[in-house]
Amino acid sequence: MHLRKFILLFFTGSVLIAGCKKDKDSSSKPEECAQGRSVADGDIIDGQYIVAYDPGVGARGLSAKSLGDLGADVLQRNAIDEQSLQKTFAGEPGGFIATLTEEQARRLRLDASIQSVESDRVVALATCFTVAEPRLLTWNIKRVGYGNGIGKTAWIIDTGIDFDHPDLTVDVPRSKSFISGETSADDGNGHGTHVAGIIGGKNNNFGVLGVASGATLVSLRVLNDEGEGTLSGIIQALSYINANAKAGDVVNMSLGEEVNSPTLNQQVQYTASKGILISVAAGNDGEAANKYSPGNANGQNIYTVSAVDSLDHFASFSNFGNDVVDYAAPGVRILSTFSNGRYAYLSGTSMAAPHVAGLLLLRGRNLTVSGTAVNDPDGTPDPIAHF
Repeated sequence: MHLRKFILLFFTGSVLIAGCKKDKDSSSKPEECAQGRSVADGDIIDGQYIVAYDPGVGARGLSAKSLGDLGADVLQRNAIDEQSLQKTFAGEPGGFIATLTEEQARRLRLDASIQSVESDRVVALATCFTVAEPRLLTWNIKRVGYGNGIGKTAWIIDTGIDFDHPDLTVDVPRSKSFISGETSADDGNGHGTHVAGIIGGKNNNFGVLGVASGATLVSLRVLNDEGEGTLSGIIQALSYINANAKAGDVVNMSLGEEVNSPTLNQQVQYTASKGILISVAAGNDGEAANKYSPGNANGQNIYTVSAVDSLDHFASFSNFGNDVVDYAAPGVRILSTFSNGRYAYLSGTSMAAPHVAGLLLLRGRNLTVSGTAVNDPDGTPDPIAHF
């Protein structure tokens, strides 16, 4: 399997320092760049497929072993070697990842127990960042509000989190890597650590303050140090959350695909149905957000977030559309924690989503708003989330 680099979609704290877009609405000088998509983002991974069960099969709630047995049976009756099954994922609809030929994939699509068979794809980031000295209370945290997050848990699906950062409370035992051949969920990129600091930077005498200061942060690493990962890795991370999180916990997804993925969206919706709150970056393409997963995954407990700058101007890079976008939040020149104990400025809807994630930790579904985004391109200004 050959993975190529892709640029972090909705997150400017990504890994590849390339393909950045200028935010014309930003009040920063010089303007801060936000990650764009690389030419490889969304590329199909040859021979690797995500197979989702039909809901009538009753896969929901099955153990990993039972899911594996079910997958083996499906492969056997379609004359496909059981060794093709690589991994399973629980949830709704549930399914497995398999190595298949195009003909084998075609046969599985005709099986009555299978809802869909979609190609696995490359997912990746590209980060534009500026290392900086920390400031205890930044403009963006003042804008949305903040509170005590101790005792509350956020699950961050990203590049990992710096386990040793002094300004973060990381739950290392529950953290997990979903990258083939890499077992550590520590962050060698910086993007996930930046997201983590916006959510839960400690209330201490140094560094930066997070929206829900001191919150427990679980690192689910789906993108490696170069910002490379797979769609199937994100789906497996959601399956892990389904088995280990509780109602009232919050998930942050500052990442996405350049295409619509029905399986990914269904997994997000299933996780949300368990009472787990999910904040999703709208994307940095300057286009309609309803084109991209998981930003277009509508449903109760799912919140898609666009970006504004310090003057409440809609960020020119941010995706838009009131059919899927729920709130706007600061996403231009955001100072937060970074890899190797550092602090950095990043821009993108990747930075906007964790502001809402922090607010969800503090208020649950009872979010309030304060003002609206100026010059929202869809003509109906997104409400700006507030404590």
